[in-house]
Amino acid sequence: MIEIPVIRWGRPYESLERADVVHFETGEVMARMHQANAGLVQMDMRKAAQARDVLRQIPCTELIRKCQQAAELFLTATMPLGNGTQTPEQFCEIQSATTGLPLNMARGNMSKNAFVLSHMGEILDALTRGLPLDILTRGYGMESRGVMVSYQAASPVLGLVLPSNSPGVHTLWLPAIPLQIGLVLKPGSSEPWTPYRMYEAFAAAGVPREAFSLYPGPHDVGNKVLETCQRAMIFGGTATVEKYAGDPRVQAHGPGFSKILIGDDVVDRWEDYLDVLVRSVLINGGRSCINCSGIWASRHTEAIADAIARRIGPVTALPTTDPDAALAAFTIPGAAEAMNSQIDDGCQSEAVTEMTAKYRDGDRLIRKERCDYLRPTVLHVSDCKDPMANTEYMFPFVSVVQCPQKQMLSRIGTTLVGTAITADEQWIRELVDARHIDRLNVGPIPTCALNWLQPHEGNIIDFLFRNRAFQNSLPPAH
Repeated sequence: MIEIPVIRWGRPYESLERADVVHFETGEVMARMHQANAGLVQMDMRKAAQARDVLRQIPCTELIRKCQQAAELFLTATMPLGNGTQTPEQFCEIQSATTGLPLNMARGNMSKNAFVLSHMGEILDALTRGLPLDILTRGYGMESRGVMVSYQAASPVLGLVLPSNSPGVHTLWLPAIPLQIGLVLKPGSSEPWTPYRMYEAFAAAGVPREAFSLYPGPHDVGNKVLETCQRAMIFGGTATVEKYAGDPRVQAHGPGFSKILIGDDVVDRWEDYLDVLVRSVLINGGRSCINCSGIWASRHTEAIADAIARRIGPVTALPTTDPDAALAAFTIPGAAEAMNSQIDDGCQSEAVTEMTAKYRDGDRLIRKERCDYLRPTVLHVSDCKDPMANTEYMFPFVSVVQCPQKQMLSRIGTTLVGTAITADEQWIRELVDARHIDRLNVGPIPTCALNWLQPHEGNIIDFLFRNRAFQNSLPPAH
């Protein structure tokens, strides 16, 4: 049996409290996670400054090279895992077994995390706009224009309360290490595998273990991480985002409500963009905040919805080992059933029509003994004011909404990724000025197509460092 300890600033810690991580279909115990508690986190955070101190002994450029080494190790090496070891294939298999994610998606997310690590130099150069990274180490220095600048770390560590539904989110915290910021990770209960493997890959590449703490445990552990770290990220639903909306210390990542807006100038050629629409909805099992949950157009919306439904409606649950598996299981009892009921209630509206029912054999909800699945669902919404026009679920779900172009920006609400398929220059200017669209794509770009040289839901540099005034009259040190 794999026993996985708590990690306290690089030191394994065995707890009397342990929790089983089980196979989502069979109930087989796959590993036992030692459990931290809030008091342990509180005690350890007294030493948080040491994590940044030990990282600042290594130049940022050297840490970037270590990230590149860690990427290769993460992707290809047999790495330690608790009291055992783990090959890359075993990593994907156990991740799939405990989260319900198909193997092909586990492998895809593994490659995504490795890609970000291996291109860390270019990513940081883009996010800092070419700022010499030694300025972040020293706290001040001369930028390329010969201007004295100062950046102060807002926290010696970055705290993370991590989810279990999509391993791709781990790309968001990887830049912390080359920025010489320590990591305090509260892993998801059914997906501790990525944080632990990444920790071992960093350590094998020469990053000091003292820069890391990993605290598997109950909810109060996550609350304490958020309370004691001056900068932290959490992943959750709308309620989580609203709870931390006014807290500058916490960056809350929730539903994306990502959308595709089709302009009046191209909507008559909507069939040319069908592949982009389908990919944006279906990829990664619909689990990501960058999956498209709304397609808005002024006309042809019923035909658009029907065409998407024809493509994705027949998709059904397949074994996680099937290379064609496109749906992930819901492993929390009752979660899929609750979503299914909400959708059925929403479809009672005269403005809402489900388009996928006629293209699938059986019900939307597939019940299994220990898990459930939801099959892809496409709604046509004829009234943009209807609640189903702006709804998101963690499976391939999309509302195709009829709305005049001139009303779209006032109706779509907060949007993480907005793809606007248009060449209308006036509308593009309005889209650029729309502050409720975080990531803007102009043209037929899938909502899921990320450019890693662009910030995702806020620039991590701005989150972790404060730009302040600084003047120095002392002569240069020799």
